[in-house]
Amino acid sequence: MPNDNTTISNSTSFALATKVKDYFQLIKFTLSFMVVFSTVVSFLIAPNELYYVRPRLLSVLLLFVGGMLVTGSANAINQIAEKDTDAIMKRTAGRPVASGRMGVNEATSFAIIAGITGVFILWYWFNYQAALTGLFSLFLYGFIYTPLKKVNSIAVLVGAIPGAIPCLIGWVAATGSFTAGGWILFGIQFLWQFPHFWAIAWIAHNDYSAAGFKLLPGDKGPTKFTALQTVIYSALMIPFGLLPYYFDIAGLTSLWILTACNGWMVFVSIKLFLKMDVKSARSVMFSSYFYLMIVLLALFADRNGQIRQQQTSYFNLVQVYANL
Repeated sequence: MPNDNTTISNSTSFALATKVKDYFQLIKFTLSFMVVFSTVVSFLIAPNELYYVRPRLLSVLLLFVGGMLVTGSANAINQIAEKDTDAIMKRTAGRPVASGRMGVNEATSFAIIAGITGVFILWYWFNYQAALTGLFSLFLYGFIYTPLKKVNSIAVLVGAIPGAIPCLIGWVAATGSFTAGGWILFGIQFLWQFPHFWAIAWIAHNDYSAAGFKLLPGDKGPTKFTALQTVIYSALMIPFGLLPYYFDIAGLTSLWILTACNGWMVFVSIKLFLKMDVKSARSVMFSSYFYLMIVLLALFADRNGQIRQQQTSYFNLVQVYANL
């Protein structure tokens, strides 16, 4: 028979494991990992060798930690603000704050400490531009996008900004400047979010409606209008996918990969428009998950790292379209 010390030890281990699991849920670890993945890859795509000489691996590690803390703080704020609505949705009822396993004070303390620490890491190790961009993203997601979800579907547009900013943070952390490359990566991830998020909102429409969230572009739920918007934004991703090659961010191989991925997103979006069912929406959602990973890794593997990128203003993007 186990003695009292063994029982106490097992109980402590179980409590610790449960608490760790709760914090993973509080920061929405899977979502946060995707966000920080785009930050780190954008950092590696950028021509950062010219900016400062520091251990590459250590920089990647600190960027990952700082990004996870900032993103985790924003997600914690989101769960604190939405604890009542989370509690009535099947998909989110098990979250720590919504279920009552974690108090609001504990979650708030974590959000404050994580946010400050993450921004400090970005400022101290990288530059103030990356830190302030991260702080802006946190504020926009936690305090503007979150309450706006119950007011108007424009929340998706607002939320797409902090959703794409991680790419910009990675680029600025590497270069110290808001040049064309960062804005191009931002634009790719910005446009990607519309078919991605509308597919999720289509699938979870009943849950979202019960909670009072207005996240689809139409007031009447999943309609032809919603599907058409998904097609339009997927189609907009095609010309934007040409820009990394045009600005020498990456080579010809990645151009073909991006074109193929963008074409596929248009295809599954058109399929949704024609069939108007959850199965087609799920195809858009899963395709979008793979899309982001493939596109960013293709740009990383095929990156050029040209010095010219650092000297190109994002205002030139308008002229690019005129010349295409």
